[in-house]
Amino acid sequence: MSVPPVVNLNAKFGLFSEHWSPKVVAELNGQQVKLAKISGEFQWHHHEHEDELFFVVRGTLRLKFRDGDAVLHEGDLLVVPRGVEHLPVAETEETWIMMFEPASTLNTGNVTSERTVAQLERL
Repeated sequence: MSVPPVVNLNAKFGLFSEHWSPKVVAELNGQQVKLAKISGEFQWHHHEHEDELFFVVRGTLRLKFRDGDAVLHEGDLLVVPRGVEHLPVAETEETWIMMFEPASTLNTGNVTSERTVAQLERL
């Protein structure tokens, strides 16, 4: 057996600059580990069949829900349960996030728009 590769998050974040375009950096048990740089507001959506884990690597992420907001700072994580409508926002600065979700998860969930990324780049 060969030694599995080490993934350096800072190095991977250094490979791209576009916002709201998740990149796959690892896979395990049908799940993908995705990195994204975000700025501003995304769009309201939900994932019918998948939970979604958000982990803030750098910056601040506000996750808006219909009945309130959650604010995540560097080192914080939150799991959005399947079917729960949410709106990710990076209000004041570029924010770096890592997400864990099933490989089948579409970044815009139940909504198709210009921000939908159907084929994710692998770094």
